[in-house]
Amino acid sequence: MYRMANYDEPLLNEIEERKARDVEIKISDKIRREKLNLPSLSERDVVKHFIHLSQMNYGVDTGIYPLGSCTMKYNPKLLEEVARSDKVEHIHPRQDETTVQGSLEIMHNLEEALCKITGMDAFSLQPIAGAHGEFTGMLIVRAYHESNGEERKEVIVPDSAHGTNPASARMAGFEVVEIPSKDGRVDIDALRSALSKNTAAFMLTNPNTLGIFEKDILEISKEVRKVGALLYYDGANLNAIMGKARPGDMGFDIVHLNLHKTFATPHGGGGPGAGPVGVKAELEKFLPVPRVVKEGETYHFDYSSRHSIGKVSNFYGNFPVLLKAYAYILMKGSDGLKEATERAVLNSNYLMSKVVGKHYTLPFGGSRMHEFVVSAKNLKERGIRALDVAKRLLDYGLHPPTIYFPLIVEEAMMIEPTESESMDALDKYAEIMNIIAEEDAELVRNAPSNAPIGRVDEALAARNPVLKWGDF
Repeated sequence: MYRMANYDEPLLNEIEERKARDVEIKISDKIRREKLNLPSLSERDVVKHFIHLSQMNYGVDTGIYPLGSCTMKYNPKLLEEVARSDKVEHIHPRQDETTVQGSLEIMHNLEEALCKITGMDAFSLQPIAGAHGEFTGMLIVRAYHESNGEERKEVIVPDSAHGTNPASARMAGFEVVEIPSKDGRVDIDALRSALSKNTAAFMLTNPNTLGIFEKDILEISKEVRKVGALLYYDGANLNAIMGKARPGDMGFDIVHLNLHKTFATPHGGGGPGAGPVGVKAELEKFLPVPRVVKEGETYHFDYSSRHSIGKVSNFYGNFPVLLKAYAYILMKGSDGLKEATERAVLNSNYLMSKVVGKHYTLPFGGSRMHEFVVSAKNLKERGIRALDVAKRLLDYGLHPPTIYFPLIVEEAMMIEPTESESMDALDKYAEIMNIIAEEDAELVRNAPSNAPIGRVDEALAARNPVLKWGDF
């Protein structure tokens, strides 16, 4: 049985300290502290501490990371090398434009590449997360209708939507109308009933969170357009269609992308991220300022748009992440992006074929795109839930999938292997999931037993968050 590294690793401040040397430094009394709580340690002590922590950690470099809807793909180390270049680390956003022409050119070229990939006409690279991109998109929706003299109050979302969709809409001042799904897709009749002259936008991802492609997307677009509303594309699942299909060709007016998902820049733990927003031509004037503009052979920032929603982040976005995405696109090329998509979809359907059976069932049937959602409800007869399976996977050295999402599937397990994983890795994952389904129920309910930390009380953690070390 796999056993995760488990060190009784104290904090650096808790490691036996050597007495700090007294150093005379002239510091103003206004900012002087009597004592700095900094340990005096050897280099070896510090290195050992962080190596131990890394050995107790799990990441995309150490194994499969199939969190559904998160696209935790492997991040090529070349991209990290590019982002750590002195030419990147030693520039400052307050430098004169004439001294950062190369950086501006990269941003301008990335915007053009994202336009071609998505079928949009213009992009802003400012938003620094996917949800931030959604919020920016909703602000653009609001600005568009206000410019037409309309005060539309409602944004429609399907019941399978990402939770950030209704949150972003509410933050932008809209009321959220949820419509039910039918056979895992948008219920066209329910959409028609919800649409009205009060509808500002319909938020949708395609394929949706079940990994099912919305085959009626052109009809959906037609219905939304009939009432003068906008169609918004949540780009979280772009890894399923990148290089093969474009949201702009499906009728979407606005799209946000997760560069830290689809374009192989690391994410998790709160960052780093980037959520660029693209729009069709009629919405371009509402994009955040500044815009990167090319005049002749020179690039500069343009603040002139009178209709812009304004700035949405400090300076011009998360440049190292933007750079990694641009390098990834150049490295892959159009054929490589298509191949990544094809392999992601192939891996998803292959793993699904190995997992689905008497223990895990597939709601709504049919093939899937980049991810799939199975139900573990059959295991409830033995007292085992999706949460228990997820915890037991840790005992085998495997990262669990997303669980209990989307809410429309009972005991949901949402699995996205991405294009990064080999057939051997997929076979192993399916094998272990099926082994767990037949293990002793008591063993599974008490998992994990081979991890540094056992079963955590998630409800208590949510109700009583401990936000500072030493408070528990």
